[in-house]
Amino acid sequence: MKRALIIGAAGFVGGYLARHLKIAYGMDVAVTKLPHEVLEIEDATVYDLDILKQEEITSLLFKIRPDYIFHLAAQSSVGLSWKKPGLTVDINIKGSINVMDAARELYYKPKVLLIGSGEEYGHIKEGETPITEDNMIRPGNIYAATKVCQNMIGNIYAKAYDMDIMMVRAFNHIGPTQAPMFVVADFCRQVAEIEKGLREPVMYVGNLSAKRDFTDVRDVVRAYALLIQKGSAGETYNVGSGHAVSIREILDMIISLSDKEIKVEVDPNKLRPVDVPIIEADTKKLKAATGWEQTISLRQTIEETLNYWREMC
Repeated sequence: MKRALIIGAAGFVGGYLARHLKIAYGMDVAVTKLPHEVLEIEDATVYDLDILKQEEITSLLFKIRPDYIFHLAAQSSVGLSWKKPGLTVDINIKGSINVMDAARELYYKPKVLLIGSGEEYGHIKEGETPITEDNMIRPGNIYAATKVCQNMIGNIYAKAYDMDIMMVRAFNHIGPTQAPMFVVADFCRQVAEIEKGLREPVMYVGNLSAKRDFTDVRDVVRAYALLIQKGSAGETYNVGSGHAVSIREILDMIISLSDKEIKVEVDPNKLRPVDVPIIEADTKKLKAATGWEQTISLRQTIEETLNYWREMC
């Protein structure tokens, strides 16, 4: 039986990935969280881990001896990266190096998947979309810059130390249980609260013109599982739907699923200092390596996310 370790499983993706690995592949799954986090995943062993302490990572790897390491731990909010750049650098760069150095100390070579972001591409020029993995990188925010650095170091480690490290640039992934600091969950929660009479019938939004590539989190974890088994060391793979939609389209779809009359107002606090106009993935490399295809529509994901928030409110 193959053994998988998911580092940073208390976030949005961790539970989905753990369940998929268990159900689809019958893997023995271990997951980590920070000591203050609460995490319960059925049939998974949970460990406390701070990725800023390499000795903790090394000790855990020798204890578990995983075949696959999924490095999900990150400060993943673009908005927060503007407010806390130092923290973002520590977690996303130093933390990733600690994970790779710990894996390098093992007496065998586990397969490691480093999770990056479509935000790494940054300011995409006309004619560059859908964007391929070898496109020029022009990060437009601090979070993206840290993920570019993680990707570059992962590539260097794979070549210099003969490590089986693969990198992902994951575009926007969405679905039930996502935190409301992210746009789709934020909109769905606002609508659910309006329906329950918990707030006035006004939606507060940021930049609606930006276009993003949204994929259901369940399709995303399927791609991760396939890549760590079939991907090539040192390579980077886009994971996304391959189709960008504007935040305005997302908002309109969510509002259309409610029977309430809802006004829309711009909240200056939700506007970012720099916002990339369009991000859209070319996923040919992913599909060629793994045979992955998107299976869940954007509308289905939004409906299920809205229903989740209706239950939570």
